Amino acid sequence: MTGPANQAAVRRRNLSLVLRTVAARGQISRAAVATEVKLTKATVSTLVEELLTAGLLVELGVTRPGTVGRPGLALGLNDHGLAGLGAEVGVDHLAACAVDLRGQTRARVEIDSRNRGRAPEQVMTDLAALVRATEAEVRAAGLTPAGLTVAVPGLVAPDHGTVERVPNLGWFCVSAADLLRRALLTPGTPAAEGAAPTEGTPPGSAAELPIRMENEANLGALAELWLGGHPSLGDFVHVSAEIGVGSALVIGGQLFRGARGFAGELGHVPVHPEGPPCSCGARGCLERYAGEEAVLRAAGIDPARAAIDHPGPAGRMRLLAKLAEDGDPRVQRALNGAGSALGIALSGAVNLLDPQSVVLGGALADLAPWLLPALDRELHLRVTDRQWRPECLAVSSLGRNGPLLGAAHSVIHAVLDDPPV
Repeated sequence: MTGPANQAAVRRRNLSLVLRTVAARGQISRAAVATEVKLTKATVSTLVEELLTAGLLVELGVTRPGTVGRPGLALGLNDHGLAGLGAEVGVDHLAACAVDLRGQTRARVEIDSRNRGRAPEQVMTDLAALVRATEAEVRAAGLTPAGLTVAVPGLVAPDHGTVERVPNLGWFCVSAADLLRRALLTPGTPAAEGAAPTEGTPPGSAAELPIRMENEANLGALAELWLGGHPSLGDFVHVSAEIGVGSALVIGGQLFRGARGFAGELGHVPVHPEGPPCSCGARGCLERYAGEEAVLRAAGIDPARAAIDHPGPAGRMRLLAKLAEDGDPRVQRALNGAGSALGIALSGAVNLLDPQSVVLGGALADLAPWLLPALDRELHLRVTDRQWRPECLAVSSLGRNGPLLGAAHSVIHAVLDDPPV
């Protein structure tokens, strides 16, 4: 292809190349950018001026390159420019946050919310209130939201607007992005079909942003890739759990989605085919052994009572960690069984895919001291195509913050990939 369309595509690619180079280096001169991206200084100068005008870059002051020649002006990302909004729907909580172009968290809010069995319209109305509060805070700081991504604990259709299935919430084929947009347009009322915008909705508000729904496990894995402190980790399986068990696969630094976008349903891999029935309709799924409620029951704790006594995100996981730390034998046996079930399921993934590492994230990270011995033992026993090494099993430093941070950072990465210039 030749002509203007091709030239426009090359320009946008080069804008992204320059912006990502500055993002990777923190601060860098125009001349150094030209050297790294292998473009002429004149071309880079033109691209930089466009990015400065768009408010994506700022000049930080004089930098000395350490070589003969005039000092240049250092470039950096504008931390008062665009922001990425992220939100999360959990079984027992709702959250929202915002990050700037430099990846710094600028606002965050989280509430306890028992969402199981609630109508999606009600949940989205409550989530919209958190998004609006987050948006107001970042706008007051001089930032402009660029988009909104929402983490949900279930399958999301390729259109990234429809939530196909969330058994733990009772949601099936929910147009979640549309419901959230309506709730953002009509503060304080249910997100009813056909609701009209309220007066005073500011131009460029969250209601007018691109809204994407995404599986929470996928976002947790992306957060681990971008923020987890593993610069050489390009191929890994990320597994996390609260009520359910989710996983995601990163290959060559890219999220692997599968043919229909549903890859990573580790929680519904059968570990004991004749085991108890699962909410998905199968039997003996991993979720029935390593999910939150399964572990509570195995430890002799009533999940419903625990939900009342220990509400909020990861409340029951913290309870299990406390009891295990105190030496409760039933809890320790339950966690040992969960670790063994995780190891059985993950050994199949490791044998099939040969990843560099398995990363334990989400609330599972809080239980790692009691899960890892049995998990590692099963992997060592069952991974047959190579010798399993304990150092290949890692614990995420992000823990249960991963999906929410991944949601907000996914907006920033979209800006870096296609700068709005």
